[in-house]
Amino acid sequence: MASRCNDQPRERTQSELAPATKSWDNNGVASLHEFEVLLNSASEGEKALILKWAVEELSGTFPGIDSRPEVCGGEPYIVRTRIPVWILEQARRLGASEQAVLANYPTLRAEDLQNAWAYARVHAGEIDTQIRENEAA
Repeated sequence: MASRCNDQPRERTQSELAPATKSWDNNGVASLHEFEVLLNSASEGEKALILKWAVEELSGTFPGIDSRPEVCGGEPYIVRTRIPVWILEQARRLGASEQAVLANYPTLRAEDLQNAWAYARVHAGEIDTQIRENEAA
């Protein structure tokens, strides 16, 4: 195996991966062949992240996210904090960095944000509605 000198392998950023997604149509769907090519070029860490997303989407469960009628009016929230997912997603949409969100909500962990982003991605319509309803209130 060829040496990479002292270069450390690293995960590619989302912006570095973005050009590879240009072949996806407006619905975010690529042919299986295109997906296979993209998957073959992914690092082990990226493959693990893709698998995590697939499992979350298929299972409909999200670790660290809960929803109970008596907490936050039934809106999904981060366990241990009672911070609704829609608040975090709205902050992200308004341009807040993850570091800023974590600084403003000291009870949150980086893992909580990843769980919130995964939930918001799969339940985009629900989160959009919650944001609109809370802005109107």
